Amino acid sequence: MSRVIAGVVGGNPLVSVPGIATRPTTDRVKEALFSRLEALDAIDDARVLDLYAGSGSLGIESASRGASSAELVESDARASEVCQRNADMANEVLGRRIVSVRRSKVESFLERAADDVLWDLVFLDPPYPLDESSLKAVLAKLAFHLDEGAVVVVERSSRSPEPDWPDTLERFADKKYGETKLWFAEPV
Repeated sequence: MSRVIAGVVGGNPLVSVPGIATRPTTDRVKEALFSRLEALDAIDDARVLDLYAGSGSLGIESASRGASSAELVESDARASEVCQRNADMANEVLGRRIVSVRRSKVESFLERAADDVLWDLVFLDPPYPLDESSLKAVLAKLAFHLDEGAVVVVERSSRSPEPDWPDTLERFADKKYGETKLWFAEPV
């Protein structure tokens, strides 16, 4: 069972998505990721977007550690229900509604986002079958909604190639953790 690692909600368990279609980010990877994000000062007061959210653990971890808002976007019905349960728990512990859930395909969500909606920290943990050209298209749409100094984190299999970044994003770091690889990018 996954849990919130640190912050106000720290120690609380997260409901997992049943089945094998969703891969939860391991606590080890989550600890390393958030350590890096805290060193970059990317979490405090951030507007967070968690795309392909699964259980919502990355967005909820951000809210627990001081993000001002966290939107969890998930298209799968079961995963979306789990996101909502986890968001409700986090919001109750936080004492206010910081985490929200949107049941939507990522592409549709980004197309509908108002032009003035900007995020500071974005997580993408797309399903492994998502091809590289589709990922690039999502990243290109996302780039129009990133505030100056935003951080984008893409989580993929360590066997996957580096994302094909659109001209509007530039990779500044990557790190491999066993079967998982994290790619960090920022707006150009």
